[in-house]
Amino acid sequence: MQLSNEEIRRYSRHLILPEVGMAGQKKIKSTSVLCIGAGGLGSPIAMYLAAAGIGKIGIVDFDTVDYSNLQRQILHTDADVGRPKAQSAKETLAGINPNTEVVIHNTRISAENALDLIRPYDIVVDGTDNFPTRYLTNDACVLLKKPNVYGSIFRFEGQASVFAPHLGGPCYRCLYPEPPPPGMVPSCAEGGVLGVLPGIIGCIQATEILKLALGKGTSLINRLVLFNALDLKFRELKLRRDPKCPLCGDAPTIKELIDYEMFCGIQPASPEPASNPDEVTVQDMKRALDNPALGIKVVDVREPDEYEIAKVNGVPLLPLSQLGQRFTELDPNSQYYLHCKGGVRSLKALNFLREQGFKYVKSVKGGIGAWSDEVDHSVPKY
Repeated sequence: MQLSNEEIRRYSRHLILPEVGMAGQKKIKSTSVLCIGAGGLGSPIAMYLAAAGIGKIGIVDFDTVDYSNLQRQILHTDADVGRPKAQSAKETLAGINPNTEVVIHNTRISAENALDLIRPYDIVVDGTDNFPTRYLTNDACVLLKKPNVYGSIFRFEGQASVFAPHLGGPCYRCLYPEPPPPGMVPSCAEGGVLGVLPGIIGCIQATEILKLALGKGTSLINRLVLFNALDLKFRELKLRRDPKCPLCGDAPTIKELIDYEMFCGIQPASPEPASNPDEVTVQDMKRALDNPALGIKVVDVREPDEYEIAKVNGVPLLPLSQLGQRFTELDPNSQYYLHCKGGVRSLKALNFLREQGFKYVKSVKGGIGAWSDEVDHSVPKY
């Protein structure tokens, strides 16, 4: 594999590095990487890998670009809103480096297709934001003996590692044997994320990929890097393979891909979800607000910062985080409709109040997001 004169000019700052040189740049060019996710982490990863001259980048993403993505997902622009992320990513990467082949997989990775998607690539990079896909990616990589360059972000914190049992390190299951209960860890949509954070963690992941391609340096195999943006501090934890790991241990019991939604305790969505007797609609909430004689009080259980972004006029705030100390402000004999952003935290608040003896409590399905969609479009969505 040779470099053209144009490529020599393009990669000249690599070529003069003794650790890279012509031989190293050819290794980079001959490397293929599958990027699972073209969002916050996938954006800087794919962009820097293309700029560095990775020969082939696969993009797996079934989602479309939303306005809320633009604060951190720098692969996409305002003009891409509503378009498939994979297609938007391909066009951006082609503009960065036309020498890099970009293959898009506009599909959801699953136990049925993961092995076929991953098999043709040398390295896999995990840019996902949910536990079922992380376990799926990990298991498929271990079974196929592919390095899994891992990263995750939340609010102001991030972490990164390289999972590769075939190279002497642990796998993701060694670090996290069991997933957290559903709903315990908020998503970025619920908890937020600093826009530059995926750039920092994604660049660490891209660096690890280039080191693997070059065979240079000390990789993050057997190490987990933790980053706190508020303190601008890095910490490092030493990792090791768990000999009892059911996937990469001495006597593995997982020898094929499983149902990862079920493993993570997530119930499959039915085409027509059964109604929850503990939930009411935003139309019910509107009727309660329009007719005080009904005696139904509406309470917002989001956090104060969210209340500043968007609120329903006339609805008081009692944050879920303060409910344990302030529930005595409520009358256990009154009727309440609780709402949050999307209906998850309001159900948690409902369960807590039920434990305190409140009998007449309902959660508003879809929260203020559904209110904005179905009742009052002037209420901003976030």
